Amino acid sequence: MSFMTAEQVIAANKANVETLFGLTNKAFEGVEKLVELNLQVAKTALSEAADTTRAALSVKDAQEFFALQAGLLQPAAEKAAAYSRHLYDIAAATNAEVGKVAEETAADAQKKFMSVVDSAVKNAPAGTENAVALVKSAVAAANNAYESVQKAAKQAAEVAEANIQAVTSTAVKATQAATKTKRAA
Repeated sequence: MSFMTAEQVIAANKANVETLFGLTNKAFEGVEKLVELNLQVAKTALSEAADTTRAALSVKDAQEFFALQAGLLQPAAEKAAAYSRHLYDIAAATNAEVGKVAEETAADAQKKFMSVVDSAVKNAPAGTENAVALVKSAVAAANNAYESVQKAAKQAAEVAEANIQAVTSTAVKATQAATKTKRAA
């Protein structure tokens, strides 16, 4: 039975530290994008609030005020939908990067583990064939279970993406319809 050498242990630890730093950098990139998005939204909101206040102060009658109010409803809903979409995109991109690293790390760990199992099988004493078969079967079952969970997680992410698209589209269309109805009245 072969064991890992000191050099292999050091290399594995170094790879794990590099993976950790890579994931940390990806997380910080996601936070930076979120901060940039929120700053942009805050600046835009402040500017639009000033414009809206000026427009409201220049209104001469109630009909003009209601027209102004109706004109603000649709853009506000569209902006809220766009903001939600940007938030989701940032989270999904960050999650995809972390998932990619996790998949690569798991695949590498699986290869190394199988190498150790194969080495142990080759050096197994006579009469341990049943135990060896049991270990191989357990490893195969664990790999199948991991792949099933991974596929289910990807499918769930795809369904969530489709749902976000549908909800955003429906919200914008409903707001547009409500605005048209108010303007017609």
